Amino acid sequence: MGLLSWTEKSPTTLANGGVIGPDERLPWPQTGVMGVQHLIAMFGATVLAPILMGFDPNVAILMSGIGTLIFFLITGGKVPSYLGSSFAFIGVVIAATGYAGSGPNANIGVALGGIIACGLLYTLIGVVVQAIGTGWIERFMPPVVTGAVVAVIGLNLAGIPIKNMAPTDFDKWMQGITFVCVALVAVFSSGMVQRLLILVGLIVASVVYAVLTNGMGLGKPLDLSGIASAAWFGMPNFSAPVFSANAMLLIAPVAIILVAENLGHIKAVTAMTGKNLDQYMGRAFIGDGVATMVAGSAGGTGVTTYAENIGVMAATKIYSTAVFLVAGLMAILLGFSPKFGALIQAIPLAVMGGVSIVVFGLIAIAGAKIWVDNKVDFSDNRNLLVAAITLVLGTGDYTLKFGGFALGGIGTATFGAILLWALIGRKKA
Repeated sequence: MGLLSWTEKSPTTLANGGVIGPDERLPWPQTGVMGVQHLIAMFGATVLAPILMGFDPNVAILMSGIGTLIFFLITGGKVPSYLGSSFAFIGVVIAATGYAGSGPNANIGVALGGIIACGLLYTLIGVVVQAIGTGWIERFMPPVVTGAVVAVIGLNLAGIPIKNMAPTDFDKWMQGITFVCVALVAVFSSGMVQRLLILVGLIVASVVYAVLTNGMGLGKPLDLSGIASAAWFGMPNFSAPVFSANAMLLIAPVAIILVAENLGHIKAVTAMTGKNLDQYMGRAFIGDGVATMVAGSAGGTGVTTYAENIGVMAATKIYSTAVFLVAGLMAILLGFSPKFGALIQAIPLAVMGGVSIVVFGLIAIAGAKIWVDNKVDFSDNRNLLVAAITLVLGTGDYTLKFGGFALGGIGTATFGAILLWALIGRKKA
Protein backbone atom coordinates (compact mmCIF):
# COMPACT_ATOMS: atom_id res chain seq x y z
CA MET A 1 0.00 0.00 0.00
CA GLY A 2 2.86 2.36 0.86
CA LEU A 3 4.52 1.89 -2.52
CA LEU A 4 1.20 2.43 -4.30
CA SER A 5 0.71 5.75 -2.50
CA TRP A 6 4.08 6.98 -3.81
CA THR A 7 3.43 5.95 -7.40
CA GLU A 8 -0.05 7.50 -7.43
CA LYS A 9 1.36 10.93 -6.55
CA SER A 10 2.49 13.17 -9.35
CA PRO A 11 6.30 13.23 -9.79
CA THR A 12 5.92 16.72 -11.24
CA THR A 13 4.32 18.00 -8.05
CA LEU A 14 6.99 16.34 -5.92
CA ALA A 15 9.81 17.75 -8.06
CA ASN A 16 8.64 21.34 -7.51
CA GLY A 17 10.54 21.55 -4.22
CA GLY A 18 9.47 22.04 -0.65
CA VAL A 19 9.19 19.29 1.91
CA ILE A 20 8.82 15.73 0.60
CA GLY A 21 6.84 13.80 3.22
CA PRO A 22 7.40 10.21 4.39
CA ASP A 23 4.55 8.91 2.21
CA GLU A 24 5.73 10.78 -0.90
CA ARG A 25 8.68 10.28 -3.22
CA LEU A 26 10.77 11.93 -5.88
CA PRO A 27 11.01 10.33 -9.35
CA TRP A 28 12.91 7.06 -9.03
CA PRO A 29 16.23 8.31 -10.52
CA GLN A 30 16.37 11.11 -7.94
CA THR A 31 15.21 8.71 -5.23
CA GLY A 32 18.14 6.48 -6.17
CA VAL A 33 20.63 9.35 -5.85
CA MET A 34 19.21 10.26 -2.45
CA GLY A 35 19.54 6.61 -1.44
CA VAL A 36 23.25 6.73 -2.30
CA GLN A 37 23.66 9.86 -0.18
CA HIS A 38 22.03 8.20 2.83
CA LEU A 39 24.18 5.10 2.31
CA ILE A 40 27.29 7.29 2.38
CA ALA A 41 26.07 9.20 5.43
CA MET A 42 25.71 6.06 7.55
CA PHE A 43 28.68 4.27 5.99
CA GLY A 44 31.54 5.49 8.18
CA ALA A 45 29.98 4.68 11.55
CA THR A 46 28.30 1.47 10.37
CA VAL A 47 31.66 0.13 9.17
CA LEU A 48 33.68 1.47 12.09
CA ALA A 49 31.56 -0.12 14.83
CA PRO A 50 32.08 -3.75 13.68
CA ILE A 51 35.82 -3.18 13.26
CA LEU A 52 36.08 -1.92 16.84
CA MET A 53 34.33 -5.11 18.02
CA GLY A 54 36.19 -7.52 15.73
CA PHE A 55 33.13 -8.25 13.56
CA ASP A 56 33.15 -8.71 9.79
CA PRO A 57 32.26 -5.30 8.24
CA ASN A 58 30.76 -6.98 5.16
CA VAL A 59 28.26 -8.82 7.36
CA ALA A 60 27.52 -5.61 9.27
CA ILE A 61 26.79 -3.67 6.07
CA LEU A 62 24.68 -6.53 4.71
CA MET A 63 22.67 -6.80 7.92
CA SER A 64 22.21 -3.03 8.11
CA GLY A 65 20.57 -3.19 4.69
CA ILE A 66 18.40 -6.16 5.63
CA GLY A 67 17.56 -4.50 8.95
CA THR A 68 16.48 -1.31 7.18
CA LEU A 69 14.12 -3.33 4.96
CA ILE A 70 12.71 -5.14 8.02
CA PHE A 71 12.14 -1.79 9.73
CA PHE A 72 10.46 -0.47 6.56
CA LEU A 73 8.07 -3.44 6.42
CA ILE A 74 7.14 -3.48 10.12
CA THR A 75 6.49 0.28 10.22
CA GLY A 76 4.49 0.02 6.99
CA GLY A 77 6.81 2.46 5.23
CA LYS A 78 5.66 5.28 7.52
CA VAL A 79 8.88 6.09 9.43
CA PRO A 80 11.87 7.39 7.43
CA SER A 81 14.97 5.80 8.95
CA TYR A 82 18.09 3.79 8.21
CA LEU A 83 19.30 1.12 10.64
CA GLY A 84 23.08 1.04 11.04
CA SER A 85 25.55 -0.52 13.49
CA SER A 86 24.91 0.72 17.02
CA PHE A 87 27.89 2.02 19.01
CA ALA A 88 25.99 1.25 22.21
CA PHE A 89 27.07 -2.39 21.83
CA ILE A 90 30.82 -1.75 21.63
CA GLY A 91 31.61 -1.57 25.32
CA VAL A 92 29.51 -4.54 26.41
CA VAL A 93 30.64 -6.70 23.48
CA ILE A 94 34.29 -6.00 24.28
CA ALA A 95 33.65 -6.72 27.96
CA ALA A 96 31.77 -9.95 27.20
CA THR A 97 34.32 -11.29 24.70
CA GLY A 98 37.62 -9.92 26.04
CA TYR A 99 38.39 -8.53 22.59
CA ALA A 100 41.84 -6.91 22.40
CA GLY A 101 41.05 -4.43 19.62
CA SER A 102 42.74 -5.99 16.59
CA GLY A 103 41.67 -8.62 14.04
CA PRO A 104 38.65 -10.94 14.15
CA ASN A 105 36.89 -11.42 17.49
CA ALA A 106 37.55 -15.03 18.53
CA ASN A 107 34.54 -15.01 20.87
CA ILE A 108 32.10 -13.41 18.46
CA GLY A 109 29.49 -16.15 19.03
CA VAL A 110 29.06 -15.18 22.68
CA ALA A 111 28.51 -11.55 21.65
CA LEU A 112 25.95 -12.57 19.04
CA GLY A 113 23.90 -14.47 21.63
CA GLY A 114 23.85 -11.34 23.76
CA ILE A 115 22.84 -9.19 20.79
CA ILE A 116 19.91 -11.50 20.05
CA ALA A 117 18.83 -11.29 23.72
CA CYS A 118 19.01 -7.50 23.47
CA GLY A 119 16.91 -7.53 20.30
CA LEU A 120 14.31 -9.73 21.99
CA LEU A 121 14.07 -7.40 24.99
CA TYR A 122 13.83 -4.42 22.64
CA THR A 123 11.04 -6.12 20.70
CA LEU A 124 9.09 -6.84 23.89
CA ILE A 125 9.43 -3.19 24.92
CA GLY A 126 8.05 -2.27 21.50
CA VAL A 127 5.04 -4.54 22.02
CA VAL A 128 4.30 -2.86 25.36
CA VAL A 129 4.72 0.62 23.84
CA GLN A 130 2.41 -0.30 20.99
CA ALA A 131 -0.19 -1.28 23.58
CA ILE A 132 0.09 1.52 26.16
CA GLY A 133 2.31 4.30 24.72
CA THR A 134 5.70 5.74 25.73
CA GLY A 135 4.84 7.59 28.95
CA TRP A 136 6.17 4.82 31.21
CA ILE A 137 9.56 4.89 29.44
CA GLU A 138 9.92 8.62 29.96
CA ARG A 139 9.11 8.17 33.67
CA PHE A 140 11.70 5.42 34.23
CA MET A 141 14.34 6.95 31.96
CA PRO A 142 14.24 10.76 32.12
CA PRO A 143 16.98 12.72 30.29
CA VAL A 144 19.30 12.72 33.33
CA VAL A 145 19.36 8.90 33.23
CA THR A 146 19.65 8.42 29.47
CA GLY A 147 22.29 11.15 29.19
CA ALA A 148 24.41 9.58 31.93
CA VAL A 149 24.17 6.08 30.47
CA VAL A 150 25.07 7.25 26.95
CA ALA A 151 28.04 9.24 28.28
CA VAL A 152 29.26 6.22 30.24
CA ILE A 153 29.47 4.09 27.11
CA GLY A 154 32.06 6.44 25.60
CA LEU A 155 33.98 6.96 28.85
CA ASN A 156 34.14 3.23 29.62
CA LEU A 157 35.74 2.61 26.21
CA ALA A 158 38.38 5.34 26.51
CA GLY A 159 41.22 3.06 27.55
CA ILE A 160 40.91 0.70 24.57
CA PRO A 161 42.51 2.84 21.81
CA ILE A 162 45.07 4.35 24.16
CA LYS A 163 46.21 1.09 25.79
CA ASN A 164 45.60 -1.52 23.10
CA MET A 165 45.82 0.18 19.71
CA ALA A 166 49.17 1.97 19.86
CA PRO A 167 51.91 -0.65 20.50
CA THR A 168 54.79 1.65 19.45
CA ASP A 169 55.70 5.31 19.95
CA PHE A 170 55.15 5.89 16.24
CA ASP A 171 51.63 4.47 16.53
CA LYS A 172 50.89 6.85 19.41
CA TRP A 173 51.96 9.82 17.31
CA MET A 174 49.91 8.45 14.41
CA GLN A 175 46.83 8.29 16.61
CA GLY A 176 47.34 11.98 17.38
CA ILE A 177 47.73 12.82 13.69
CA THR A 178 44.51 10.90 12.99
CA PHE A 179 42.29 12.70 15.48
CA VAL A 180 43.75 16.03 14.34
CA CYS A 181 42.84 15.11 10.74
CA VAL A 182 39.26 14.35 11.82
CA ALA A 183 39.07 17.61 13.75
CA LEU A 184 40.34 19.63 10.78
CA VAL A 185 37.77 18.04 8.47
CA ALA A 186 35.02 18.69 11.03
CA VAL A 187 35.87 22.38 11.39
CA PHE A 188 37.20 23.51 8.03
CA SER A 189 35.11 21.50 5.54
CA SER A 190 31.45 21.87 4.64
CA GLY A 191 28.54 20.05 3.02
CA MET A 192 28.74 16.30 2.54
CA VAL A 193 32.47 16.20 3.33
CA GLN A 194 31.73 17.60 6.77
CA ARG A 195 28.94 15.07 7.29
CA LEU A 196 31.47 12.32 6.54
CA LEU A 197 34.10 13.76 8.89
CA ILE A 198 35.05 10.39 10.40
CA LEU A 199 35.38 8.64 7.05
CA VAL A 200 37.22 11.52 5.34
CA GLY A 201 39.51 12.03 8.33
CA LEU A 202 40.30 8.32 8.33
CA ILE A 203 41.19 8.39 4.62
CA VAL A 204 43.44 11.45 5.03
CA ALA A 205 45.18 9.89 8.03
CA SER A 206 45.71 6.63 6.12
CA VAL A 207 47.38 8.55 3.30
CA VAL A 208 49.64 10.29 5.83
CA TYR A 209 50.39 6.89 7.38
CA ALA A 210 51.38 5.46 3.98
CA VAL A 211 53.71 8.40 3.30
CA LEU A 212 55.41 8.04 6.69
CA THR A 213 55.72 4.23 6.60
CA ASN A 214 55.90 3.06 2.98
CA GLY A 215 57.66 6.24 1.88
CA MET A 216 59.89 7.11 4.84
CA GLY A 217 60.19 3.77 6.65
CA LEU A 218 59.00 5.08 10.04
CA GLY A 219 56.62 2.25 10.92
CA LYS A 220 54.87 -0.89 9.73
CA PRO A 221 54.12 -0.36 6.00
CA LEU A 222 50.57 -0.14 4.73
CA ASP A 223 49.74 -3.46 3.00
CA LEU A 224 47.18 -3.31 0.18
CA SER A 225 47.92 -6.73 -1.32
CA GLY A 226 44.79 -8.23 0.19
CA ILE A 227 42.59 -5.76 -1.69
CA ALA A 228 44.04 -6.69 -5.07
CA SER A 229 43.57 -10.42 -4.47
CA ALA A 230 40.02 -10.19 -3.08
CA ALA A 231 37.06 -11.03 -5.31
CA TRP A 232 34.52 -8.39 -6.23
CA PHE A 233 31.61 -10.60 -5.21
CA GLY A 234 31.34 -13.41 -2.70
CA MET A 235 29.67 -14.59 0.50
CA PRO A 236 30.40 -12.73 3.75
CA ASN A 237 31.84 -14.59 6.75
CA PHE A 238 28.68 -15.41 8.64
CA SER A 239 28.94 -16.48 12.30
CA ALA A 240 26.62 -18.44 14.58
CA PRO A 241 25.49 -17.20 18.00
CA VAL A 242 26.41 -18.85 21.27
CA PHE A 243 24.00 -18.26 24.16
CA SER A 244 25.92 -17.52 27.36
CA ALA A 245 23.93 -16.28 30.38
CA ASN A 246 26.73 -13.91 31.44
CA ALA A 247 27.00 -12.28 28.02
CA MET A 248 23.24 -12.09 27.54
CA LEU A 249 22.71 -10.36 30.89
CA LEU A 250 25.55 -7.96 30.12
CA ILE A 251 24.49 -7.06 26.57
CA ALA A 252 20.67 -7.17 26.81
CA PRO A 253 20.39 -3.87 28.80
CA VAL A 254 21.68 -2.02 25.73
CA ALA A 255 18.03 -2.16 24.68
CA ILE A 256 17.49 0.74 27.08
CA ILE A 257 19.91 2.88 25.07
CA LEU A 258 18.34 1.84 21.78
CA VAL A 259 14.91 2.79 23.09
CA ALA A 260 16.20 6.22 24.11
CA GLU A 261 17.93 6.71 20.72
CA ASN A 262 14.94 5.63 18.66
CA LEU A 263 12.52 7.64 20.79
CA GLY A 264 14.61 10.79 20.30
CA HIS A 265 15.10 10.20 16.59
CA ILE A 266 11.41 9.70 15.88
CA LYS A 267 10.51 12.80 17.87
CA ALA A 268 13.14 14.72 15.86
CA VAL A 269 11.64 13.56 12.56
CA THR A 270 8.17 14.43 13.86
CA ALA A 271 9.37 17.96 14.60
CA MET A 272 11.00 18.30 11.18
CA THR A 273 8.10 16.95 9.13
CA GLY A 274 5.24 18.36 11.18
CA LYS A 275 3.65 14.89 11.06
CA ASN A 276 3.10 13.13 14.38
CA LEU A 277 4.85 9.75 14.17
CA ASP A 278 4.29 8.81 17.83
CA GLN A 279 1.60 6.33 16.77
CA TYR A 280 4.34 4.31 15.03
CA MET A 281 6.74 4.35 18.00
CA GLY A 282 5.94 0.82 19.15
CA ARG A 283 6.23 -0.56 15.63
CA ALA A 284 9.56 1.26 15.21
CA PHE A 285 10.89 -0.38 18.39
CA ILE A 286 9.64 -3.78 17.21
CA GLY A 287 11.21 -3.27 13.78
CA ASP A 288 14.54 -2.27 15.30
CA GLY A 289 14.40 -5.17 17.77
CA VAL A 290 13.61 -7.78 15.11
CA ALA A 291 16.35 -6.37 12.86
CA THR A 292 18.83 -6.64 15.75
CA MET A 293 17.89 -10.29 16.34
CA VAL A 294 18.27 -11.08 12.64
CA ALA A 295 21.65 -9.33 12.54
CA GLY A 296 22.88 -11.20 15.62
CA SER A 297 21.82 -14.55 14.17
CA ALA A 298 24.15 -14.09 11.18
CA GLY A 299 27.22 -12.40 12.68
CA GLY A 300 26.20 -8.75 12.45
CA THR A 301 26.20 -6.00 15.03
CA GLY A 302 23.07 -4.78 16.76
CA VAL A 303 21.40 -2.00 14.78
CA THR A 304 19.73 1.30 15.55
CA THR A 305 18.24 4.32 13.83
CA TYR A 306 20.93 6.76 12.69
CA ALA A 307 21.31 10.42 13.55
CA GLU A 308 23.52 10.84 10.46
CA ASN A 309 20.59 10.06 8.21
CA ILE A 310 18.31 12.35 10.18
CA GLY A 311 20.88 15.08 9.55
CA VAL A 312 20.70 14.43 5.81
CA MET A 313 16.91 14.65 5.93
CA ALA A 314 17.12 17.92 7.84
CA ALA A 315 19.45 19.36 5.20
CA THR A 316 17.50 18.15 2.15
CA LYS A 317 13.90 18.35 3.49
CA ILE A 318 13.31 14.97 1.84
CA TYR A 319 11.73 12.51 4.27
CA SER A 320 10.51 9.92 1.76
CA THR A 321 10.75 6.38 3.11
CA ALA A 322 11.31 5.21 -0.48
CA VAL A 323 14.83 6.67 -0.21
CA PHE A 324 15.64 4.28 2.65
CA LEU A 325 14.23 1.34 0.74
CA VAL A 326 16.77 2.08 -2.01
CA ALA A 327 19.62 2.65 0.49
CA GLY A 328 18.90 -0.69 2.16
CA LEU A 329 19.00 -2.57 -1.14
CA MET A 330 22.32 -0.91 -2.04
CA ALA A 331 23.82 -1.89 1.32
CA ILE A 332 22.85 -5.52 0.73
CA LEU A 333 24.72 -5.50 -2.60
CA LEU A 334 27.78 -3.95 -0.96
CA GLY A 335 27.75 -6.62 1.75
CA PHE A 336 28.46 -9.29 -0.86
CA SER A 337 31.79 -7.70 -1.93
CA PRO A 338 34.93 -9.29 -0.34
CA LYS A 339 36.99 -6.53 -1.94
CA PHE A 340 35.15 -4.03 0.22
CA GLY A 341 35.94 -6.12 3.29
CA ALA A 342 39.63 -6.34 2.35
CA LEU A 343 39.77 -2.56 1.98
CA ILE A 344 38.42 -2.12 5.49
CA GLN A 345 40.85 -4.66 6.95
CA ALA A 346 43.79 -2.79 5.39
CA ILE A 347 43.21 0.28 7.60
CA PRO A 348 46.23 0.64 9.95
CA LEU A 349 45.60 -0.15 13.63
CA ALA A 350 46.99 3.21 14.77
CA VAL A 351 44.66 5.09 12.44
CA MET A 352 41.70 3.11 13.76
CA GLY A 353 42.91 3.94 17.26
CA GLY A 354 42.90 7.66 16.51
CA VAL A 355 39.42 7.44 15.02
CA SER A 356 38.28 5.46 18.06
CA ILE A 357 39.42 8.24 20.38
CA VAL A 358 37.22 10.66 18.44
CA VAL A 359 34.22 8.33 18.26
CA PHE A 360 34.29 7.33 21.91
CA GLY A 361 34.62 10.97 22.88
CA LEU A 362 31.67 11.88 20.69
CA ILE A 363 29.57 9.19 22.38
CA ALA A 364 30.40 10.70 25.77
CA ILE A 365 29.54 14.18 24.54
CA ALA A 366 26.28 12.87 23.05
CA GLY A 367 25.24 11.98 26.58
CA ALA A 368 26.06 15.48 27.79
CA LYS A 369 24.11 16.88 24.84
CA ILE A 370 21.00 15.04 26.05
CA TRP A 371 21.34 16.94 29.33
CA VAL A 372 21.81 20.27 27.57
CA ASP A 373 18.99 19.77 25.06
CA ASN A 374 16.57 18.80 27.83
CA LYS A 375 17.79 21.51 30.21
CA VAL A 376 18.60 19.07 33.02
CA ASP A 377 18.88 21.06 36.24
CA PHE A 378 21.99 20.00 38.19
CA SER A 379 21.10 22.29 41.08
CA ASP A 380 18.52 19.57 41.81
CA ASN A 381 20.30 17.00 43.99
CA ARG A 382 18.33 14.17 42.39
CA ASN A 383 19.83 14.91 38.97
CA LEU A 384 23.23 15.70 40.40
CA LEU A 385 23.60 12.44 42.32
CA VAL A 386 22.19 10.17 39.60
CA ALA A 387 24.56 11.62 36.99
CA ALA A 388 27.62 11.75 39.27
CA ILE A 389 27.34 8.19 40.54
CA THR A 390 26.51 6.77 37.11
CA LEU A 391 29.52 8.41 35.45
CA VAL A 392 32.00 7.07 38.00
CA LEU A 393 30.50 3.57 38.03
CA GLY A 394 30.87 3.32 34.26
CA THR A 395 34.18 5.12 33.82
CA GLY A 396 35.81 3.23 36.70
CA ASP A 397 34.38 -0.06 35.38
CA TYR A 398 32.68 -0.84 38.70
CA THR A 399 32.01 -4.59 38.57
CA LEU A 400 29.61 -6.64 40.68
CA LYS A 401 29.81 -10.43 40.82
CA PHE A 402 26.87 -12.76 41.39
CA GLY A 403 28.36 -16.24 41.68
CA GLY A 404 29.95 -16.92 38.31
CA PHE A 405 28.36 -13.88 36.68
CA ALA A 406 30.10 -10.50 36.59
CA LEU A 407 28.25 -7.29 35.72
CA GLY A 408 30.79 -4.79 34.36
CA GLY A 409 30.91 -1.01 34.46
CA ILE A 410 28.43 -0.26 31.68
CA GLY A 411 25.91 -2.72 33.10
CA THR A 412 26.22 -1.48 36.69
CA ALA A 413 26.00 2.11 35.48
CA THR A 414 22.88 1.41 33.39
CA PHE A 415 20.98 -0.52 36.04
CA GLY A 416 22.33 1.76 38.76
CA ALA A 417 21.05 4.90 37.05
CA ILE A 418 17.55 3.45 36.54
CA LEU A 419 17.28 2.04 40.07
CA LEU A 420 18.74 5.14 41.70
CA TRP A 421 16.25 7.36 39.87
CA ALA A 422 13.42 5.04 40.90
CA LEU A 423 14.60 5.37 44.50
CA ILE A 424 15.19 9.13 44.74
CA GLY A 425 13.55 10.59 41.64
CA ARG A 426 10.03 10.66 43.06
CA LYS A 427 10.99 13.06 45.82
CA LYS A 428 9.93 16.57 44.82
CA ALA A 429 12.74 19.06 44.25
